[in-house]
Amino acid sequence: MSNTVSPNLVEGRFSTDASGDPIEVRDPATGDLVGLVPGMGPVDVDAVLDAAVRGARTWRATGPIERGRVLLDAAALIRKDAADLTALIVTEMGKTTAEARGEVGKAAEFFEYYGGLGRAPFGELIPDSRPGTFALQKREPIGVVLLITPWNDPLLTPARKMAPALISGNAVVIKPATETPLITLRLAEILHRAGVPDGVLGTVTGRGFVIGDALATDRRLAAVSFTGSTVVGLDLQRKLAGSSIRVQTEMGGKNAAVVLDDADLDLVVPVLMAGAFGQAGQRCTATSRLIVQRGVAAELRARVAASVEALRVGAGGADGIDVGPVVSRAAQRDIADRVDAALGEGATVIARAALADGLAERGAFVEPVFVAFDRDNSLWRDEVFGPVLGMIEVDTLDEAIEAVNDSPYGLSSAVYTRSLDAAFRFVDEVDTGQVSVNQPTSGWDIHQAFGGFKESGSPFKEQGLEALRFYTRVKTAAVRTH
Repeated sequence: MSNTVSPNLVEGRFSTDASGDPIEVRDPATGDLVGLVPGMGPVDVDAVLDAAVRGARTWRATGPIERGRVLLDAAALIRKDAADLTALIVTEMGKTTAEARGEVGKAAEFFEYYGGLGRAPFGELIPDSRPGTFALQKREPIGVVLLITPWNDPLLTPARKMAPALISGNAVVIKPATETPLITLRLAEILHRAGVPDGVLGTVTGRGFVIGDALATDRRLAAVSFTGSTVVGLDLQRKLAGSSIRVQTEMGGKNAAVVLDDADLDLVVPVLMAGAFGQAGQRCTATSRLIVQRGVAAELRARVAASVEALRVGAGGADGIDVGPVVSRAAQRDIADRVDAALGEGATVIARAALADGLAERGAFVEPVFVAFDRDNSLWRDEVFGPVLGMIEVDTLDEAIEAVNDSPYGLSSAVYTRSLDAAFRFVDEVDTGQVSVNQPTSGWDIHQAFGGFKESGSPFKEQGLEALRFYTRVKTAAVRTH
């Protein structure tokens, strides 16, 4: 328990100044106070943005090799502090120790990958039809970018956004989720230690309804990258429509896994369980719809049911735990309400993972549940963001693909099959930005472009080289030498 207010990074100094009351951060497994962060208001945000404008000029003038060195040093510090960072994620967000440890490693990899790109080409030499003339295209930073990050991956998502923004030469202002701000403030402190100049990185902690509009619509911004709910992401797009501020949104998902009759069920079941129930289902890429061809439906149903019933639920830091708490009491209530509503609409429970006596009263724990439903059920349509998996049966691959595409979301999907023909038909015809074959719907490597279609995201992708397109602009120059 800590009553200390963790400071924001503002123009190279650490400050607890804020016009509002501090915000409490609580352990979802126990409800205990973990720490406090400043409750910033619009006047506080203004100072951070002013500093970022100055920092953007400094960072733009810093060569990409030096920018890369800072990112590589930050990666080394993340690895050095890995044990402490892992423990903080477990306490603040509720992940299991194994999940939190994996998140810390991935965060370091993002800074390593983009730090290495400090030595990559940032442009190209192109022909010009005029005598004595050559042309070049160069990528340059766009200015000040705002990053709005969620609570479910509170270190990984900031790293995913910060690293490409910084290597491109931009100044960054980051607003973490109010449920999990402490780990982001630790990351800012690490980047400060690694040598990020004053003003190049600033943090903003505050409630969205207090500072959201003032922050995201400020004309000092060149871009906003948002990860969170579809409702908030679409509202952000509307507010910035017609402005010169670029918008990148990574929003919700209702991800489907298709199991065909020829699938290797020994492979399918553990992979499917990881995709559906890992991180307590609190991933935008979590598997929530299971579409099974009838020939294997009965056997798969029995195997998944047995695996669900064997899941061990408890505090993330405890030994042998498969599923930790969800992020908050509010999330716990919302998931329970959604499951109850689905059952009232005709869904039936196939299996549940039992909770120890009193566990749900002590912390924000939810029973992982496996249900049978139909396509009229709210669980088929609506994102739950919890450990809930629903199953339907189909006759053909065509029917399965149609079912996958029957969603306003288009983030991630998977197919399990031994047939290359079926696999590539699935890849070609599903309307999702991420597609897996014999792999889970979640878990994408740092150098692979990431993002969804439809209401799951905007045209700009994250990760890999694609991320640089969002954080840079292209300048073309023609040079006559004689």
